[in-house]
Amino acid sequence: MSISVLPVPPLDLTESSIEITRRLCDMPSVSGGEAAVADAIEAALAECAHLEVLRDGDAVIARTHLGRERRVVIAGHIDTVPINNNVPTRFETIDGVEYLWGRGTVDMKAGVAVQLKLAAELAAPPVDVTWIWYDHEEVSDELNGLNRLARTRPDLLAGDFAILGEPTRSEVEGGCNGNMRVEVRTFGLRAHSARAWVGENAIHAAAPILDRLVSYTPREVEVDGLVYRESLSAVGITGGIAGNVIPDECMVHVNYRFAPSRSGDEAEQHLRDLFHGFEVTVVDRAEGARPGLDSPLSREFLAAVGATAHPKYGWTDVARFSALGVPAVNYGPGDPLKAHADDERVPLEQITSCEAGLRRWLSGS
Repeated sequence: MSISVLPVPPLDLTESSIEITRRLCDMPSVSGGEAAVADAIEAALAECAHLEVLRDGDAVIARTHLGRERRVVIAGHIDTVPINNNVPTRFETIDGVEYLWGRGTVDMKAGVAVQLKLAAELAAPPVDVTWIWYDHEEVSDELNGLNRLARTRPDLLAGDFAILGEPTRSEVEGGCNGNMRVEVRTFGLRAHSARAWVGENAIHAAAPILDRLVSYTPREVEVDGLVYRESLSAVGITGGIAGNVIPDECMVHVNYRFAPSRSGDEAEQHLRDLFHGFEVTVVDRAEGARPGLDSPLSREFLAAVGATAHPKYGWTDVARFSALGVPAVNYGPGDPLKAHADDERVPLEQITSCEAGLRRWLSGS
């Protein structure tokens, strides 16, 4: 028996950014299932004569070619974490604040909706603009659509300034902390637990690792006028093979969020120095990004949106732009504390204020 697939309703980019957000969120696009949303975006933008529209996998790129002296890249991801009874979307009011509730409203289809509306409507901005809506942000780095473009089409990420629509409550957050995960191991000698003195307990040997973590004082580091707060945390511990065996190995999984004043190499050396005497294995590493607020375009952007910049403590894809020499900031509607939450919801006012800020800047008014 054949199964019919319902067509995805077309996107109408003349609707409000709030309605576009709702339509995007009601098209499920959990990582790996972005094709339908990408199709809808590509089809909607194909109607815009001022844009060159490209497709790379499930990433959609739209560019102006106006001959401007400067180019800006504005990006957002179209995938979400898994749905948990939070689609379809709905409107709700809490303590007098109007929200759009549902998966993806914060992370980050509201930001994508704002970008799509402006991409369609602003045919002659004072800068050339490359708009990028990409796939697989919520999963492993090797699948990340922006990472794929950075490897295979870095020309598409080239620009004088970049904005990533990560949720920031429609405030500006510059750069991001770096991220590193390491495994710190201890070793011992197996023995029967009834004769524990015959063996060497690897879990007990991990106590100094935990002591160093407990006594560690994270830094607060000023970078280009913004103060980044670091953190160093045990996020997992494994050891032991049976209830009557002294364990011969223990592993403490440690996560380090480091200020963008440090390179990944410097962060790794810091952890190796801190855990001197133990085996340290790096399992994940992502460079941070400096704030990106010292370029003329970034200063013009801040003035246009009327924002005061804050540091971004978490890691975001702005680091990919920074690695290519493009200063980048985070700017989008939604409280990041509600990202991935079962009650994910975005204040409607943040969607409209984000649109208004970007519109002021990109219209030169």
